[in-house]
Amino acid sequence: MDRQEVLGAIEREKLIAIVRGVGPEAIRPAAEALYAGGIRLMEMTFAQRDPKSWPVTARMIASLREAFEGRMHIGAGTVTTPELARLSAQAGAEYIISPHTDPEVIRRTRELGLVSIPGAMTATEIVTADRAGADFVKVFPAGVLGEAYIKALRGPLAHIKLLAVGGVDERNAARFLAAGAVGVGVGGNLVDRAWIAAGEYEKITHTARLLTAAVRGEEA
Repeated sequence: MDRQEVLGAIEREKLIAIVRGVGPEAIRPAAEALYAGGIRLMEMTFAQRDPKSWPVTARMIASLREAFEGRMHIGAGTVTTPELARLSAQAGAEYIISPHTDPEVIRRTRELGLVSIPGAMTATEIVTADRAGADFVKVFPAGVLGEAYIKALRGPLAHIKLLAVGGVDERNAARFLAAGAVGVGVGGNLVDRAWIAAGEYEKITHTARLLTAAVRGEEA
């Protein structure tokens, strides 16, 4: 894994698809649907309420890395401890995303040679994450805070690369980028589990195309 390549891909693609609560039987077709819609960065999240599922999630990350080598960059999400960062690295995750700012997780991620993307809301948390070695800081929940909040943060914190995550969709993604975010993360608005349960993967592809067009300033 080339860390610089992953960093470049995040800034270039500007869109991370967040996959949560999808089982092993559906993960490959869901990922293929995302890829067909133009997605090149995919986050596989760990369910914190169910630690017994973590080895399964790690195996899915490993399977996705093998299946999409050279096509998509696969990361691990909802990584809350240094130990989970290590498990993610062993599975082949290329970047580590957390819902919070924990300097220990950030430092362990960097020690493992991976890209660090912790979550934060306040200016204090964002600066703490940056000083601990974060490559990007995920502002969450962006949909509640709004793009004006991102713009306000960018005033004093223009040196820190922010991603807008939480409540982002094809209608507001471009506005978050215009406000100064370098990228966005999209979860349930893109990888809808009801669509997966119904086998309607084409809806994921369609929404992915809308999102990729939105972040590139193009017509879908």
